[in-house]
Amino acid sequence: MKEIIKEITDFLNYRIPVGGKDVEFTLKTILFLIVGLLFVKFLLKYLKKLAKSKLEQEDKNKFDTIFSFTSWLAYVVVFSIGLSSAGVNLSAVLVASSALLIGIGLALQTFFQDIISGIFIILDKSVHVGDIIELDDKVGRVEEIKLRTTRAVTIDNKVLVIPNHKYLSNSLYNWTQNGTTTRESVKVGVAYGSDVALVKKLLLQAANEHSKVYQHPAPLVFFENFGDSSLDFKLVFTLNDSFQAAIPKSDIRFRIDELFREHNISIPFPQRDIHIVDAKGLKFNQESKERLTNDKATEKIEEKSKGKSQ
Repeated sequence: MKEIIKEITDFLNYRIPVGGKDVEFTLKTILFLIVGLLFVKFLLKYLKKLAKSKLEQEDKNKFDTIFSFTSWLAYVVVFSIGLSSAGVNLSAVLVASSALLIGIGLALQTFFQDIISGIFIILDKSVHVGDIIELDDKVGRVEEIKLRTTRAVTIDNKVLVIPNHKYLSNSLYNWTQNGTTTRESVKVGVAYGSDVALVKKLLLQAANEHSKVYQHPAPLVFFENFGDSSLDFKLVFTLNDSFQAAIPKSDIRFRIDELFREHNISIPFPQRDIHIVDAKGLKFNQESKERLTNDKATEKIEEKSKGKSQ
């Protein structure tokens, strides 16, 4: 029996050199690490289940993202403690791999920026799943917030993958953080001399007839400016889905054009008047310049011929 125990002990204490005699692993160390990591895995799983039972659904999704990152940190800490407790010289391991770690650190700089930014986004709740955001002139509805990236879908059903560090380095517009309703507008110009009161009435009619336009707050019409060739108006209304705002805005423009045609209100286009003053005089001056040029050329030829004869 003692011989069997001795053989098992010798087997577990068998040393495996890695990168030199200063860095050695034993089978006992490997088994110890495996048991420790399995214990941490089941412990984290239990803590995760306990914590999620007291959270709301939206907070559960955010907790999953942060917990996945902290889990990896816990594994790294337990792995390091296990090696140190087993007698492995960690300083020798770090010295041996210092050049590799520096290269990896430089390569993963943006990666860690994305992770830190993702944690900030989740904790400060600046962006939620379902929000409509605008970043770098791109608009999308947020579908998923991960630790490194945010996935959004554009209005033409294209997937937009946004690295989280862009939230810290760029201005982010959250269209729906104050609610799902947004104020939209349609601009139009009418010819000078048009009945502005009738124009206002028709614009409000076009907005109120659309089923997706809210009546509270009611649509408004602003007389914006006296333009170069038109009287400029702005129709403002409220929608519940700004992500699909292009569709009702197009419908309202079609209706405005129809109403304006029915009431003989024209939408002008830029025009320029060209005034030609004294066309005959211009023609006379042009002929005089040509005659004068010909006379000068003739004089030069005569002077040259006289010089040769002398």
